[in-house]
Amino acid sequence: MTQIRYTRNLFLRGMSIVYLFAFTSFYVQIPGLYGNNGVLPARTQLDSKAKTLSARIHTKPTLLWLAPYIGLDTEYMMDVLALLGIFLAFTGFVSQKFCTAPSFAGLWSLYYSLYQVGQTFMWFQWDILLLEAGFLSILVAPLRYRSYSRRRATASPSDSVSFWLVRWLLFRLMFQSGVVKLTSGCPTWWGLSALSIHFESQCIPTSLAWYAHQLPTWFLRLSTALTFVIEIGLPLLFFFPVRSVRVVAFFCQVFLQVAIIVTGNYNFFNLLTIVLCTSLLDDEFFYRRRLQKGKSNAWSGIISKLVTLIVYGAVLYASYVFFSIRISPSQIIDSDVAFTKHEFDWALSRAVPASVYIALGSLAIVVGEAISTCILDVPGTFGKVSSILSTLFYTSAACFIFGISTIPYSSLHPAGNNTVIPAFRYWHSRLDHLHLTNSYGLFRRMTGVGGRPEVILEGSNHIDGPWLEYNFQYKPGNVNSTPPFVAPHQPRLDWQMWFAALGTYHQNPWLMSLAYRLLNGQPEVLQLLDTSQNPFPTKPPKYLKASLYHYHFTPWSQRWSGPWWKREKVGEYFPIFSRDHPPLLDYLRNMKILPPASQHGATDSSSQVAPWLKALLDRLRYLVSHVESSLLVWSIFSAGCAIITTTGTSSAATRR
Repeated sequence: MTQIRYTRNLFLRGMSIVYLFAFTSFYVQIPGLYGNNGVLPARTQLDSKAKTLSARIHTKPTLLWLAPYIGLDTEYMMDVLALLGIFLAFTGFVSQKFCTAPSFAGLWSLYYSLYQVGQTFMWFQWDILLLEAGFLSILVAPLRYRSYSRRRATASPSDSVSFWLVRWLLFRLMFQSGVVKLTSGCPTWWGLSALSIHFESQCIPTSLAWYAHQLPTWFLRLSTALTFVIEIGLPLLFFFPVRSVRVVAFFCQVFLQVAIIVTGNYNFFNLLTIVLCTSLLDDEFFYRRRLQKGKSNAWSGIISKLVTLIVYGAVLYASYVFFSIRISPSQIIDSDVAFTKHEFDWALSRAVPASVYIALGSLAIVVGEAISTCILDVPGTFGKVSSILSTLFYTSAACFIFGISTIPYSSLHPAGNNTVIPAFRYWHSRLDHLHLTNSYGLFRRMTGVGGRPEVILEGSNHIDGPWLEYNFQYKPGNVNSTPPFVAPHQPRLDWQMWFAALGTYHQNPWLMSLAYRLLNGQPEVLQLLDTSQNPFPTKPPKYLKASLYHYHFTPWSQRWSGPWWKREKVGEYFPIFSRDHPPLLDYLRNMKILPPASQHGATDSSSQVAPWLKALLDRLRYLVSHVESSLLVWSIFSAGCAIITTTGTSSAATRR
């Protein structure tokens, strides 16, 4: 049986790193986003009339309900949960000993507890992807750590069964992300012009995105076609029985994720996707074992390479046909979508059910190999029986998760409903709030076709002006600011400002709370903005308004003597507000962000904050607030790398 112990351990260490980035990034933003004086106070999400703890948890499952029992309010309890998550993730990162099922169960519970009160700032696909991948990590991880020498490092037969679920999640993520681009009917995807817009219009572009935006149009069109091949065509090869075919698919997927990382700041999402890609590998990829070089092994290697060449030759030919790739008279490579929407719909109606059956067949093969290994390779009667029982348990769990995952996956096309068992539909509806299985579809439609929309907040002490702009830390505002590299940190307020620009302020009620906090000069919220360019450093403005602009990257000929961006004003986004504007105050009271007028000044007073713990958390918060967020995230990661290096060096010296 193919060994995956090292690969599984690498996956678990990678998940620990992703959790570390996610919890650290979230922690630094708690006061400004969810504190008592934040944009969307978390205490408003814990307004339950239930009298018992169990009833409250049943209403909204979150560990934040424990706050009053340990003498904390909601904001401080969020700090505690995030810090616990950072600690568990860090220990799993620096040592395999802590990559166990109980540890990952704790990480999942902590992140899910925060997600429950995250509101609009946590309604991102990577948050639910982390919850789903995190839950699978509980099944993949061992119950307890066992030290194995390299000679004895053989995998448990059930490991391959639970690890297969990670591959199925990777398939659904990539395949759905590719398919929805075409099912949405977006003309830029169908016209292969999406990447000509994407680098400019994405949420927080990097400085390399400017250079990518300047690439020739024919190259960007060809890259868009390549994206479809990697996201729609190659995922079907994840279940191919020949190992080398899956390895090539691994490199293709990693190539796409790295390209996204260097041109866009998508926090921990791309790193998480790369971690999921390890499910396409096995231990032989990392350790070339010394096998007997017999004729059978030589012929096996030749056949494997030949099959790989044939498969990817077919992929290249299909790409050539479906995207009409050709050399134009002007000696450039032209490409166009060579199929119609009706033809794609017909193909999708066959591909969705077929992919479910292919995946089910792949799972059956993995389970069969695991059971045969239990019978033939595990020594002793007791060992065989316990291995078989363990494999049957994980097989049952895998079948159940696979079954309920077909519900969101089948939404790709009505034909997928034929693969859904009614009992699984029932259980999916019962467990949907836990986000154990989800539907994915990134970049469904390309925004910013006529220019990248940006909301610019402006303050003034006089209703007639002059108006001074607020600048955010990372999103475009000042046209002279260099697009930053901020991933894996996710500035959630910057991200929501990007979404707000795509709609109206009526569709984004949290903006009214942000406006009120800025009018009051709330330091926790100002910390989320660029404090070095605060236009009102000593006293908040009396009036605030927002304007809508369209931003464009400057062309190549103008960049070297000018700014990164050029912009034009579109119009008013929301009208002028003042701090004591009655409709604004009434609106915030209805949202429970502000207490009723009769309780003015009331905050989360569910309990008296423990003095010693409050002092400790306040001191830690003070230290963290003086470090730039993305630098803090990378500093903690670097500290973990230093510990791993030091520990490895010490262990090697001890063995010598």
